[in-house]
Amino acid sequence: MGRRWRRGSRAPRLLQRQRARRRPRRHHPQHQRRRTFRLRRADARRLCAAPRAPVRRRLEHRPRRAADHSEDRAESRPAASDRPGEKDRGMTQTNAARQPGLLRWTLSFLQPHRAKVTLLTVLLASEIALGWLQPWPLAIVLDFLTGNALPRALTRVVPWLTTLAATHRFALLVTIVVAGVLLQVVNQFVSAYGTQVQVDTGQRMVYDLRRRLFEHLTALGLHHHITTSTADAVYRVDVDAYAIENLVMSGIFPLAFTSLIVMFGFLLYKNMTIGLLSLTVVPFLYLCLRYYTSTLVNREERVKELESKLLERLYETFGAMRLVKSFAREVHELGRYGAAGDTTMNARIAITWQQSLFSVVVSTITILGTAIIVIVGGNLVMKGQLTIGDLYLVISYLGAVYGPLSAITHTTGQLQGALAGAKRVRAMFALIPETIDDPDAIEADTVTGEISVEEVEFTYPNGARVLHDISFAAKPGEMIALVGLTGAGKTTLVSLIPRFYDATGGRLTIDGIDVRKYRVRSLREKIAIVLQDPVLFSGTIADNLRYGRLDATPQEIEEAARAAHAHEFIARLPKGYDTEIAEAGGGLSGGERQRLSVARAILKNAPILILDEPTSSLDAISEEIVFAALRRLRAGRTTIVIAHRLSTVRDADRILVLDGGKIAAQGRHDELLKTSQLYRRMCARLSVGKSLDEPETVDELIQAARR
Repeated sequence: MGRRWRRGSRAPRLLQRQRARRRPRRHHPQHQRRRTFRLRRADARRLCAAPRAPVRRRLEHRPRRAADHSEDRAESRPAASDRPGEKDRGMTQTNAARQPGLLRWTLSFLQPHRAKVTLLTVLLASEIALGWLQPWPLAIVLDFLTGNALPRALTRVVPWLTTLAATHRFALLVTIVVAGVLLQVVNQFVSAYGTQVQVDTGQRMVYDLRRRLFEHLTALGLHHHITTSTADAVYRVDVDAYAIENLVMSGIFPLAFTSLIVMFGFLLYKNMTIGLLSLTVVPFLYLCLRYYTSTLVNREERVKELESKLLERLYETFGAMRLVKSFAREVHELGRYGAAGDTTMNARIAITWQQSLFSVVVSTITILGTAIIVIVGGNLVMKGQLTIGDLYLVISYLGAVYGPLSAITHTTGQLQGALAGAKRVRAMFALIPETIDDPDAIEADTVTGEISVEEVEFTYPNGARVLHDISFAAKPGEMIALVGLTGAGKTTLVSLIPRFYDATGGRLTIDGIDVRKYRVRSLREKIAIVLQDPVLFSGTIADNLRYGRLDATPQEIEEAARAAHAHEFIARLPKGYDTEIAEAGGGLSGGERQRLSVARAILKNAPILILDEPTSSLDAISEEIVFAALRRLRAGRTTIVIAHRLSTVRDADRILVLDGGKIAAQGRHDELLKTSQLYRRMCARLSVGKSLDEPETVDELIQAARR
């Protein structure tokens, strides 16, 4: 009869632990497969006998695959095709798990510069060969002056040196010295030319890398740029991309290691004892290098993140300078910047101190190794087993061996910084654009602007459902106004038309064709957008207007400006259309900036027009001028407008009232006043000059509840 244990006793647990310790661990793949099969079979039994919820939780907590733990996991998500209903969705994904090795990836940027890399390799090989020959003239002179014979290999190659040594010793001395000087001069020329080629290759590679990174960043979707820091992107394009040059230039010179092997071989050939002693420092250098690199990588990545945050602080402060000054927060912002700067500075100083300490350790090891070789070599010279010239060659080649090893260890900090930068750049390249053209996508050349939205739904990556069952149609010449409180989904809805995002459900067509069947660039060329806050670049007024159509002539630019009622104030400027404006249109009023934005849209001459209430922040006079321009602009075009003003609502052919991501009501202004209580509330707010994006007060909520 088996032993019985009292409930709550610890004895069964202890026995289980002892059995677990005695049980052999099975790591063979076959055992892993069997164990996985048993788990799955157990899950199947539970699925048949128990409710679904516990089984779902059990399956959800299975360990992830190894591919899920990539170095870029913080920015990675499954591919769109692996998630139901999310193909080409407005979310950024990554393919970092399929990236090659980091060094091989960085070396791939040298492919367009293969000719220069080949030339650089030849120059490096020549420099190594000349460096190997450099100590010989002085070694021969030392042996010659101490009465030793010329090297046999030299007399075989140049036989007349034997006669010269016997008859004209001074002439031989001059000849050897001149040969040494020529070697030095040629070596310096090759080294200088190699440096020039290296700098040229590195700069071209960095330029190509920055250009590709800029192109990739501009191809990423709007969601990425909204949710990430602009300063971080600038830091990666500027600093991290430049750091890759150091990593690439350090990885394309394997001949340097070949040179080390040759020189070690020569030391062993000259004297076995000296050659073996010269190798004793290598294990110590390797251990130091391994310990140093293991502690430095994470610190370099941390410092780069801090530097990126510091740059972000600058961007935020300078971009909000009007707010800073209006609240007199200069001292406060200085304190915030100083705190971030102190943290970054201390982190960089800590790394520099670690590098300096490591440099001292490496130098001490190589100095001790050289001292041992000098003592042993000097003893061999005193015993007559080694000449003065041979000792000089040994010391010279020892310096040539220890020099690159010390350089490698000294530049490890820079290489780790470059490695951290390369990781950050590759993580950015791993991001997949949110909207990608289908292989069979067509051009939108003949688009007339007929829009049809059929049961469209949209959910953000965080699971927030913004749009649900949205359906409406808009024809050319028709103006559709979208009204709703904050968070109703107005901006998200209009963002689906130019494919800033892709709907997660339903269908959106233009001229009867799904928008995903059009090429993205071609589709957006057929859509003109006038934003609530006009965006202008630094440059001339003509350049900003020409942004609507890059091939526009000066006459077409002026016609568009006249249509937008902008020509009058442009003509009053000192240089007219060639007047330089500051970033974001500094020096112009809000109405003037908005009229330039309307003129740019007129110049584009697109069949679809999207207006994000371009008059909400203007005074009455400027609003009337811009409205007159907009009435002319939307003639014959399909116009979708986000309305925050009552005048805009009344002017619309049809109004869609959005509430909680759904269309609560639709119709003309007069109809909705009779049929929709929500619309009457909105119009009441608009009639007193309040925007629909402003939160309601407690009194307004009470009054709305009484209606």
